[in-house]
Amino acid sequence: MTNDEIKKMEDKQVPHGRIDLIGCGRLGLRIGINLMQVHRGGPKTIGAFDGQKIDGGDVIFTLLGAEEGQSKPDFLKQLCTHKEEFRNVLSYSEYISEKNIDLIEGDVVIIVIAGGNTIPTAAKIIKHAQKRGAKTIGTAGIFGFGNENIEIKDISEYDSKNPAVEELRREGITENHLVLTTNKLIRDNEPVTPYTLDEVAKIITINALKLLG
Repeated sequence: MTNDEIKKMEDKQVPHGRIDLIGCGRLGLRIGINLMQVHRGGPKTIGAFDGQKIDGGDVIFTLLGAEEGQSKPDFLKQLCTHKEEFRNVLSYSEYISEKNIDLIEGDVVIIVIAGGNTIPTAAKIIKHAQKRGAKTIGTAGIFGFGNENIEIKDISEYDSKNPAVEELRREGITENHLVLTTNKLIRDNEPVTPYTLDEVAKIITINALKLLG
């Protein structure tokens, strides 16, 4: 292979498209950092959405230098030291609602929101994204110590055992949506360890990049 041929191949492997990250908590931050570090491809733009502020319990944030009270999407943007023309993080320090859902413009939309029953909101986001032709990934229970068997597949491929999957289906999400789960839910009374979050973030990142193409 000649240098010119190699150069042409390298020129094709540049950041392109947009991935939106809905939720920039402990899992979302990990995914965002993974996406920022992708070389020879990956997203040109990362849209980061979250209305929550950093507090003392957000240890992964404070370990990386965040200040209490800082916006989580703003901190993710701060961590991105690329030149903007190479890769840019767009920070949206707000929760997604019907009023601002049109801000979601990603080719791939990752939904990792937490706290209370997030499924109705997730379903609205998925429907909006799919209407635009975007591809979507979300979770349905990621509790566990860190040695769980993590599943990721289209929602149509799951049986009826996972109540989070079933609730999404009742909201009208029945196909063309990737769901990741450890098959452990809050009812199982197990923690969410950093080992679980690291592995989940890795698998979501890999699949988001594949969907981006």
